[in-house]
Amino acid sequence: MNHPLVSYPKDANTPTSHLPFSPAVQVGDVLYISGQASVDATGKIVSDTFEGEFRRSVENLRAVLLSAGSDLEHVVQTRNYVRDAEDVPLYNQLYREYFKTPFPARTTITNCLPATLRYEIECVAVVRK
Repeated sequence: MNHPLVSYPKDANTPTSHLPFSPAVQVGDVLYISGQASVDATGKIVSDTFEGEFRRSVENLRAVLLSAGSDLEHVVQTRNYVRDAEDVPLYNQLYREYFKTPFPARTTITNCLPATLRYEIECVAVVRK
């Protein structure tokens, strides 16, 4: 898309992927961040415990936000994908470490990821002023 209000912020710290998507799309002051999973800098999946994958995914989200001029404090909505429903209590505990009151609007979907992933997060955020 070639529109003056739409940009695709990215820098050297933005996690990459071999899949066909942009990590971030900016429309005015609003950022749409694609799903971030437990991947390394080359986009290769890094399998771990739920906690390890959660932390790596949120740190990847943070890196994309920072490269786009935002941060976790400017997230207004998250969509979360938790592979195993039994991880939801731990997910809620970990989520509170990264997102504070007043929390962003949130959707959580369980039993939805392939065996290779335990967690994924996407968000909508605003650019820091």
